[in-house]
Amino acid sequence: MKTLLIVTALIEVGASLALLCCPSATVALLLGSRLDTPVAVTLGRLAGAALLALGVACWLAKHDGQSVVARGLVSGMVLYNLGAVVILGLAGIRSDSAGVGLWPVVVLHVAMTVWCVASLLDKAKGGGK
Repeated sequence: MKTLLIVTALIEVGASLALLCCPSATVALLLGSRLDTPVAVTLGRLAGAALLALGVACWLAKHDGQSVVARGLVSGMVLYNLGAVVILGLAGIRSDSAGVGLWPVVVLHVAMTVWCVASLLDKAKGGGK
């Protein structure tokens, strides 16, 4: 579980910095459209702050990957990654102008969902040491 937590931390901190610094450009890479109102930019930055919190939590939990807290964190990541797949996937299917980064990000979230579930199942079977 340690490697999963480290990889998640790196991915989410990277995404968070992009959203915090350049929310409109980041969203344009994903969805093919810039954020055009101050409210939308604020929500993009709020998403960046949330991803930063997730990344920091994963980074701090990496040394205690066998704990109940780490298992809870990975369970939450399953919900987040699965939600990202559904929300971004539907946006891509419904939109004529998906950004170049959309489908790679959807595939990344699918892979992370599978990895999180596999890690939880392995831990439940007594593995993951």
